[in-house]
Amino acid sequence: MRAFRLDSDMTTMRGTFYPTGWTVLMFPGEQQARDAARLLAREGFAADAMMFLTPADVREHLLDATGDDHLVPSAGTEGDTVRKFAELAAQGHHGLMVHTPHQAEADRVMALLKDAPISYGQRYRKLVIEDVVS
Repeated sequence: MRAFRLDSDMTTMRGTFYPTGWTVLMFPGEQQARDAARLLAREGFAADAMMFLTPADVREHLLDATGDDHLVPSAGTEGDTVRKFAELAAQGHHGLMVHTPHQAEADRVMALLKDAPISYGQRYRKLVIEDVVS
């Protein structure tokens, strides 16, 4: 698992956080997120296909990526989703991002983590944000 890094391909043209092909999972604490990553690694997910998000990462990189320019409201739920991540991060939740470009990978992640204490989860597909845990 690597540290979180916000790349330009993880945002829309308006700067909204939208990491297409990734599943973003929030956990109540650091240990739960790290345990989930270890489980996925044991089951064959590559270390570079997972990123660890600290509460500081969310505050530093995602809070400004809601897509709200205070002139035109966001047409979708992207901003609300980022605000939910920020709300959880403020409570100490940590995140795990898993690269899941295909449905089979996303389904496998959720099956492997079915007993994990995921507090919130979203899968970003082209034009669709899918609730995996709400």
